[in-house]
Amino acid sequence: MHLTAEGAVFSVHASRAEAVEVCLFDRAPDGSEVERRVPLRHQVYGTWFDTIEGVGAGQRYGFRVAGPWVPELALRHNPAKLLMDPYARAIEGAVTVAPPAYAHHVGADLKGDLSVRDDRDSAAYVPRCVVVDDAFDWGGDTPPRHRLCDSVIYEVHVKNATRLHPGVPEQLRGTYAGLAHPAFVDHLTSLGVTAVELLPVHAFTHEPELVLRGLTNHWGYNTLGFFAPHAAYASATDPQGVLDEFKGMVKILHAAGIEVLLDVVYNHTAEQGQDGMTLSWRGLDQRAYYRLDEQGRDIDVTGCGNTVDLNQVVTTRMVLDSLRYWVTELHVDGFRFDLA
Repeated sequence: MHLTAEGAVFSVHASRAEAVEVCLFDRAPDGSEVERRVPLRHQVYGTWFDTIEGVGAGQRYGFRVAGPWVPELALRHNPAKLLMDPYARAIEGAVTVAPPAYAHHVGADLKGDLSVRDDRDSAAYVPRCVVVDDAFDWGGDTPPRHRLCDSVIYEVHVKNATRLHPGVPEQLRGTYAGLAHPAFVDHLTSLGVTAVELLPVHAFTHEPELVLRGLTNHWGYNTLGFFAPHAAYASATDPQGVLDEFKGMVKILHAAGIEVLLDVVYNHTAEQGQDGMTLSWRGLDQRAYYRLDEQGRDIDVTGCGNTVDLNQVVTTRMVLDSLRYWVTELHVDGFRFDLA
């Protein structure tokens, strides 16, 4: 998705779909959420696209995809399921782990029959993608570009690093702004740190198995979006503010001579195996995004249920576009690849 003078151009890859709709979410005067569905009229080489006039920054949206339901062939289209944009640069809300978030029928234990399609609407259980404005005052920001042989890399969890730091204001502790606070920056420079390596900050969610046990995924290796900063790590509460806060953190750390590296997870997604939830890629084009066997089952070499298929051009492009975005638009300096 990108903004134009007239509105926004939406595009998404769904090569085996029969129809794709953009779902625009707005607030009614009574505070309720209203969904408006707009068909994407154009399709080239499996990518559906269209311009929707009047759309601007702050617009909440998602996709719905219609097509064949043949699970044994890994065709799992279900228009009842709201799907997230793989390229969303901001995500608002959290995944609610519940049966309607699955494209197939499951019970309260989240186990069920892969062959039976679940036609309950999942919109209430899935986050919203949000249109954001990329403009930001970077000033004279430049990457420090330390030689690797001269680097002192400090691995850090955004929430843990300042959660109890007495020098950081309480409302900023455990956030991107907390990392950029002078008290923490002084701590880094006093140690001679030349780079912080942030544990995953791509938007992530919690595995159903953990949720059923009353637990959460603390570390973030369960990606929900490869382009959006994890909103729970921001002191800002609006999606645009989350993005701007991350950029501001990078700008301040650069000014102190500190590079920002990201621990990134491109080998699997939060949808897990074919018996998992349908949140984005699986409902769009499972055969394009995931490695599958001849029976349409996930080939799991990650231990997380699925494996992102980098033999597919569209998937490789998504990963490379993500890497470019974090460097060009958010000014990060490098990456550490998890199970590269």
